[in-house]
Amino acid sequence: MVKHFKLLFVVLGSFAYVQGQDSTKTSAPAPASPDSTKKSSSPVTITGSFDGYYRINFNDPKTLSYNSPTSFTHSSNSFELGMASIRADHSFGKVSATVDLGFGTRAEEFSYNDAGTTVAIKQLYVTYAPNTKIKFTLGTWGTHVGYEVLDAYLNRNYSMSYMFTYGPFSHTGLKADISLGGKSALMVGIANPTDYRSAPGMPKSFIAQFSTGSKDDKFKAFLNFVDGKQTDDKNLMQEDLVLTYAISGKFSLGYNGTVQTLDLKQPDNSWNSVSWWGSALYVNVDPVSWFGLTLRGEYIGNKDGWVTNSVGSNAYDMGNVFEGTLSANFRVDNLTIIPEFRLDNGKNAVFYKNSTDLTKSTGSFILAATYHF
Repeated sequence: MVKHFKLLFVVLGSFAYVQGQDSTKTSAPAPASPDSTKKSSSPVTITGSFDGYYRINFNDPKTLSYNSPTSFTHSSNSFELGMASIRADHSFGKVSATVDLGFGTRAEEFSYNDAGTTVAIKQLYVTYAPNTKIKFTLGTWGTHVGYEVLDAYLNRNYSMSYMFTYGPFSHTGLKADISLGGKSALMVGIANPTDYRSAPGMPKSFIAQFSTGSKDDKFKAFLNFVDGKQTDDKNLMQEDLVLTYAISGKFSLGYNGTVQTLDLKQPDNSWNSVSWWGSALYVNVDPVSWFGLTLRGEYIGNKDGWVTNSVGSNAYDMGNVFEGTLSANFRVDNLTIIPEFRLDNGKNAVFYKNSTDLTKSTGSFILAATYHF
């Protein structure tokens, strides 16, 4: 960790120097008029979204988490509200601020370390961009790790992947986004332990992302990294790769691969290392503007049993896991209706066949709707 912090300070210091050097390449600004600062302020932009769903697990168990081992869909044979979001963005010259609030069970599960409320701060941050090459962000924001995101309307599948569920949700700290020229950029930062908004006296993590792409934006690549102590008893390191390629306006591919390693302190003060990895392919087809299909195939390597079918006392080691999800997207302006079929299959019998018996696989159907403005 000390090496990571030293590296971060060197990088930030280097780019601060570059900023000073670069200022000589631009013409001097005209003298400011007395009211020029008022004119530079943009209006507040308000956006929002809503999602809800009906899910039926074909085994229809009566036990939580209803054969739903990934985030946000822990129900069966029930209509459920997901999350209502409201977001405000404002910029004033080189400074901007974002307030992003979520209401509902999806927001509560996302902010599980802020337990006891269904109103959650999804994102809350300020940014300062001294020039076009570097931007600093202070606050809390959604993670850079992974292909899928919290807001349902931004995902083509409604149910979430295992990699999303077992990866970080958010980070709170300080980061710098640095332009490397062309389509390439680097993000480096220091943050609280994963998903902690408040962490007095707790260790900090190093986060980073390298992104690049083709000139026409058809191909994009993101290499993501998190490393640091979560507590005195747990250290987490995750390396993550996201690739997207738009073959045409009607056909595109996405890929997410990740490896997470955890060092856990044992009762005898020794350390035990466990790990899991995941790989997912997203195939997107949009034959017409109002209709699309997405097939997600995901495989989780889980030899150490870290990935389970639920949480708490009823958690069972799934072994290696495969899930296949086929989602249709019917679009009517800003409304998207998503019928979805999903199959989960574990190496071990971890899904409830009935109230007492377990089976290795299970199937589910979801009918979801998302709206954004």
